[in-house]
Amino acid sequence: MRQIVLDTETTGLEPSEGHRIIEIGCVELVQRQTTGHNFHRYLQPDREIDAGAVEVHGISNAFLADKPRFADVAEAFIDYCRGAELIIHNAPFDVGFLNHELRLWRKDAPSIEQLCTVVDSLVMARRLHPSQRNSLDALCKRYDIDNTHRELHGALLDAEILADVYLAMTGGQVSLQLGAGEQAAFGREAIPLRRLSAQRPPLRVVRASDAELAAHAARLDAIDKASGGACVWRAAQEG
Repeated sequence: MRQIVLDTETTGLEPSEGHRIIEIGCVELVQRQTTGHNFHRYLQPDREIDAGAVEVHGISNAFLADKPRFADVAEAFIDYCRGAELIIHNAPFDVGFLNHELRLWRKDAPSIEQLCTVVDSLVMARRLHPSQRNSLDALCKRYDIDNTHRELHGALLDAEILADVYLAMTGGQVSLQLGAGEQAAFGREAIPLRRLSAQRPPLRVVRASDAELAAHAARLDAIDKASGGACVWRAAQEG
């Protein structure tokens, strides 16, 4: 399963008012593991950035003066995203801007919805935590994810943080280490294998109680609902 956690920064709030994307940040997950194969571009919008937007992301017109335009990166972006599941916080905002840029680039360009499946992590968070704040900062606090380095918004930084939040929300393991002589997934260094003595006493088997099994089943139900039926543990059990 290939997923892309995506965020954008823009010149303002409404593409219908001529606002444009100035930064795209994407983090790739394969089988719920970050791969390091990210997509990050700053873009020249050919218009002034609203003062209120600069206060949010800190990106200036002068900084973008020598950056490529969306048309220059459109094909690379499409190739990168095609067929993936996009994870976006408040997806209508980013998808609206991306589709606007695609239409400006080429009238017959596919929409994001034609290229990818879109999952709105804000909708997911509201289902899991009704009547609570579900901003990215609030979710970081709820799931104990360090975002102290986030003084301003940035597309790639926010995508990296959202990847951690999404994995925490859906209850998945963030990293996997393999034994000695093996290479961990996507180039991570393996932990050396420590062999135990053959003379060690047998391990005591502690079986789950009925209450613990019920709690586990309820947790799987919640993960399955939040992920739209993509709970890997549940699929393995049924298989």
